[in-house]
Amino acid sequence: MTTTAEDTFRRRLLDGMATSIEQNGYHNTTIADIVRHARTSRRTFYEHFASREECFAALFVEANAEMIRRITAAVDPKAPWQDQIRTAVEAWIACAESAPTITLSWIRDLPALGTVTRPLLRGMMDAFVEMVLKLCDTEELRVAGIRPVTREEAIILLGGLRELFASTLEDGGKPTDITEVAVRSAIALLGQQIH
Repeated sequence: MTTTAEDTFRRRLLDGMATSIEQNGYHNTTIADIVRHARTSRRTFYEHFASREECFAALFVEANAEMIRRITAAVDPKAPWQDQIRTAVEAWIACAESAPTITLSWIRDLPALGTVTRPLLRGMMDAFVEMVLKLCDTEELRVAGIRPVTREEAIILLGGLRELFASTLEDGGKPTDITEVAVRSAIALLGQQIH
């Protein structure tokens, strides 16, 4: 099998996992569901993934990398600092809103898999933290007198945003319901750093 064909099958399996999560939730998703949506066989599934959990994790590695890419691309480092923060938060929410069930599964189901996913979760958080540190280290922020964000502050910001999104969705709200409070909170956290 060629690399392109392997990539195509892998992509189809990941899309099959996403479709099944959207329709049935992760806990009710079976390998049979994934291969049915992917229009592949179990054999093809096991050529790419050792388990349903491995496929699930791979879906989120790709989704998070894409989310980071989209957020980073959205922010203009030359814009006023409050606009940069608003744009970053709105981009995060737009990404989450494009697949709310998948995002909620990332927040709730992936950590529930236990210690086996802990290194993966740490790696994903580290990637988001690095994005925040990079986005918050611009000339515009320095000119405004805002000191660089610490790793701990980035984790607080990201964890709060994730939990706010999840609890809002679980309570029947829409992702965009959190926009203003998320922007205000991010500005308040970063604005406290003016020296």
